[in-house]
Amino acid sequence: MGHENITEFILLGLFSDEAAKVACFVLFSLCYITILSGNLLILLTIRVSRLSEQPMYFFLSYLSLMDVCFTSTVAPKLITDLLAQQNAISYNGCMSQMFYAHFFGATEIFILVAMAYDRYAAICRPLHYMVIMSRQVCYVLVMASIIGAFIHSFMQVLIIIELPFCGPNQIDHYFCDVFPLLKLACMDTSLLVIAIISTTGVLSILTFVTLVISYIIILSTLRTHSSEGRCKALSTCGSHITVVFMFFLPLIFTYAPTAYSVSNDKIFALFYTMIAPMFNPFIYTLRNEDMKNAMRRVWCREKLFEGK
Repeated sequence: MGHENITEFILLGLFSDEAAKVACFVLFSLCYITILSGNLLILLTIRVSRLSEQPMYFFLSYLSLMDVCFTSTVAPKLITDLLAQQNAISYNGCMSQMFYAHFFGATEIFILVAMAYDRYAAICRPLHYMVIMSRQVCYVLVMASIIGAFIHSFMQVLIIIELPFCGPNQIDHYFCDVFPLLKLACMDTSLLVIAIISTTGVLSILTFVTLVISYIIILSTLRTHSSEGRCKALSTCGSHITVVFMFFLPLIFTYAPTAYSVSNDKIFALFYTMIAPMFNPFIYTLRNEDMKNAMRRVWCREKLFEGK
């Protein structure tokens, strides 16, 4: 435990250009408001409508919750730092931010896997679907996602708190993450970099490949379905595949072979911390009739009651 000399870190952020900072302050503030309102709208619609009885929407509500939590660990600090003179974060604050970012991000990954399993059961095993995806199974999958994410995040923090920090305290990033912190350690961290690439990086790639293969199997099964069933399944799977690609590809570029290209990491990180969570509500609502109908029923009905 050697962080005695360093009690805080300075986040260098995305840019040094002042004009770009002001423009990004406005842009990211709007993005964050969109993420909060869009995901909370989905979450509330599912929870107060009958959609919550369906496993797919049960998982979607948790995905929206994770999007809100994940972005909220990074976005408020990123936005306020754009207008601040010096972007300091305490050592403990940095460790907390890293833990929660990894925790909510990993939970989201595992929930995306659970959603793929749900679609596989619905399309490939329709007769056994209600048994395979009982409410008990859904809760077990969510709990397993949370426990798995907690173990992953705890391991990341455990690696960092054991490192000695004695020199420069400037993190070339807009939030605390493993690779930028490893670069500041007063020791050779090349083995740790390899260890993280071979765990987090490989896990991201394997999960992504597994999800893509599962959706290929699902889509190939659709040939036996009626044209109406095929269209509905394609629409649902299309939404899932879009979200998977938007979330996983930047993640893989960050944690797989490009560990040393931190300048690019910041851009890739923007995709999975801000852009993907912002588009998820649009992807899941605009292409989904059930969701649109539920929103009309829930929110239009409430307006009618207000009118009375």
